[in-house]
Amino acid sequence: MTTSYASASSEADVASDNQDSLLTVRDVSVHFGRIIALDGVSFDAVQGHVTGLIGPNGAGKTTLFNCLSRLYPWQSGQILFQGTSLLSLKTYEMAGLGIGRTFQNLALFDSMSVLENVKVGMHCRTRSGFFSNALNLPLAKREEKRAEQRAWELIDFLGLRGVAMQPTGELPFGTRKRVELARALLSSPKLLLLDEPAAGLNHEEVENLGKLILQIRNDLDVSVLLVEHHMGLVMSISDKVVALNFGKKLAEGTPHEVQRHPEVIAAYLGGG
Repeated sequence: MTTSYASASSEADVASDNQDSLLTVRDVSVHFGRIIALDGVSFDAVQGHVTGLIGPNGAGKTTLFNCLSRLYPWQSGQILFQGTSLLSLKTYEMAGLGIGRTFQNLALFDSMSVLENVKVGMHCRTRSGFFSNALNLPLAKREEKRAEQRAWELIDFLGLRGVAMQPTGELPFGTRKRVELARALLSSPKLLLLDEPAAGLNHEEVENLGKLILQIRNDLDVSVLLVEHHMGLVMSISDKVVALNFGKKLAEGTPHEVQRHPEVIAAYLGGG
């Protein structure tokens, strides 16, 4: 069970102090028995920005993402999204709140077509229930039509029309990553969590990914929180970078500032 030591009034204070913050993380700690995965981590993700989250394996990046998705509880601290605490929300409510996510390990339905996979992302935005869908009532028909129209828009946006009717499992890895991205975007997120999107991609694909993330931010007005080991990608597209090590925040600032932080150089970039 998640325990928070923050009162409702302190949550309001945090929200009022960070009016430009889309996501507010304050003093968040996560323990798994004696293992400290996160130790008092704080940062903000600002609306309209790409925020990069870096760190070696075991730094706590994925743990933090799993807290933001409500997959993991946290023992202390606050996480607010547009001033609303995530503590009382369930995992399945996050997409409806406005938080979308892709995963380091692809979570697609390989036997389904690209179009069918993408349309899955619309379910959190539909109002028709089981019986409406089973009986194909007007509300269900309207929502199905709207989902398909929006799915095709994103398929075109991500350059997937040529493979839209193919089974997703037959496609190259880089293409499948774009399918998952389209599915996450179909829920119309305000904040998109990207977990190692460059993993397994070649140099050209990584370069194209960076352009695509900025296009998503600029054209779709979606803020991005990016966990990534590929330093070139993070530093080239992020407005702000947060560096973690052993569950603690080492540095926070512009890519230029973080790259030159002595502890970041020592921990991540191989310097002395």
